Amino acid sequence: MENIYNRLTNLLSVKSIVTIILTLVFAYLSVIKLVSADQFLTVFTVVIGFYFGTQAEKNVKTET
Repeated sequence: MENIYNRLTNLLSVKSIVTIILTLVFAYLSVIKLVSADQFLTVFTVVIGFYFGTQAEKNVKTET
């Protein structure tokens, strides 16, 4: 149960909130055709890559 609580707490970090909001904004802009699919894919890939890259790095540091 504590593990679930820790995961939810981590999800509410500033970095996670920014990632989620940015994803939603670019998805909306893509739907209303203000941003092309290629532009959306580029931005989304960079944001998600950065987010998961820092998460993986954080996990490696905590294991050692």
